[in-house]
Amino acid sequence: MNFSDTLHKNPVFNVIAQQADALGLRTYVIGGFVRDLVLERPSKDIDVVCIGSGITLAEAVGKALRTNVAVFPNFGTAMLRAIQPGVAPPNIDPVEAIPGQEEWEVEFVGARKESYRSESRKPIVEDGTLEDDQNRRDFTINAMGISLNANAFGELLDPFGGLKDLKRKIIRTPLNPDITFSDDPLRMMRAIRFASQLGFDIEPDTFDAIVRMNERINIVSRERVTDELNKIILSPTPSYGFKLLYHAGLLERIFPELIALKGVETIEGKGHKDNFYHTLQVLDNIANRTEPNRYAGDAQNELWLRWAALLHDIAKPATKRFDAKVGWTFHGHEDMGARWVPGIFRTMKLPLNEHMRFVQKLVRLHLRPIALTKEQITDSALRRLLVDAGDDLEGLMALCRADITSKNYERVQKHLRNFDRVERKLHDLEERDKLRSFQPVITGELIMETFGLPPSKEVGELKSVLREAILDGLVSNSLEVAYPFLIEEGRKRGLTAKTMNNVE
Repeated sequence: MNFSDTLHKNPVFNVIAQQADALGLRTYVIGGFVRDLVLERPSKDIDVVCIGSGITLAEAVGKALRTNVAVFPNFGTAMLRAIQPGVAPPNIDPVEAIPGQEEWEVEFVGARKESYRSESRKPIVEDGTLEDDQNRRDFTINAMGISLNANAFGELLDPFGGLKDLKRKIIRTPLNPDITFSDDPLRMMRAIRFASQLGFDIEPDTFDAIVRMNERINIVSRERVTDELNKIILSPTPSYGFKLLYHAGLLERIFPELIALKGVETIEGKGHKDNFYHTLQVLDNIANRTEPNRYAGDAQNELWLRWAALLHDIAKPATKRFDAKVGWTFHGHEDMGARWVPGIFRTMKLPLNEHMRFVQKLVRLHLRPIALTKEQITDSALRRLLVDAGDDLEGLMALCRADITSKNYERVQKHLRNFDRVERKLHDLEERDKLRSFQPVITGELIMETFGLPPSKEVGELKSVLREAILDGLVSNSLEVAYPFLIEEGRKRGLTAKTMNNVE
């Protein structure tokens, strides 16, 4: 198979080929770019291997493209960002992407062979041949190379049958899988990640080796494990990846809290749903939702919405109780789960910032909208939900829709129709009251000034009474109406207003 016509359409490869021939370096594009080229998937990351100095080749290509080259001498690698050459005006830095143009990130390295010590996944690296370099690749589908030299431009080199495995949709290691995974245990996570992203099967001998070697994942840094886990979470059907992690024995090592959800307990003929598989269904529902929202197409926000789906029932095992009258209950699992979120994020080395707080909020609130579908909806309850959810209402509603799962299709549709009714009422109320960024017009400072109070519990109680009155619709959130209400509440508590000038 020859890819010369396809590569010629990408001017970056033409420049690399010219410079490689000028330097007399046998050069190949290898790895994920080749895999995605065969699969006709978009890819902007290009890995280039040459027999010799990758840094020398990178510097020559960078000069030809008039772009900066980042050199990492300790690793023998170099990297540059490339746009179509010869298009940028002389006064524009070619490193800056020009709107509407293609841009690629190209990494250069000399062919090498690697050896490993049992206690580390960091290899001992030596110069090697192209065969050595392909031998060190993780999977056959990532070990294919395409020649970039003029005398063989576009020619596919596929020593391990990667092209055949792509057609069969198989993940397989090029060498003995026990050695592959022992050398670099992160490859076990990568095998499952690729299977989940591409919808491929893991070849039986390769999967059996993951099962045998799963304990080796303990030597991999948590950051690297979580990076692969995030990619699984963002895959088209993430439950597939999590089921592979579970059956491989990896999930209990990297995410034991999730494993605790698995299983069904039955007492007196009453059982509960398997919350592990329910959680995976909710995650899939989020991944495959069709309703428009501001998270769709935004990989970062989408990731945290999916984390909220993954963690929404995480505290159910800790709150599970059996009641002879009603069966199994999980009272308070939403509040306990929200309290667990920071600890889970800390363990996973996930950011303890607004993304964590977003997940925490959705876990805490995920029962609220669903509860409203089961009762007479009051404006007061809707106002409280609008205020508590704030700008994260879309994410919360997406999670709650995804949380409606049942094998009974009609039951699901009935719940979704009720949910539509709640959403319409929320929309109408938001349009009328503008509560999304709700802040009571009466501040603590105004309360203290009005009654001559220091910061105290009494000030907090007055603020709370005012907030509840506004949310109950007893008073509007305006100074003209809320201030007299404050004066009256203060009078009931024996407080005397110092002045009314505050409302002028």
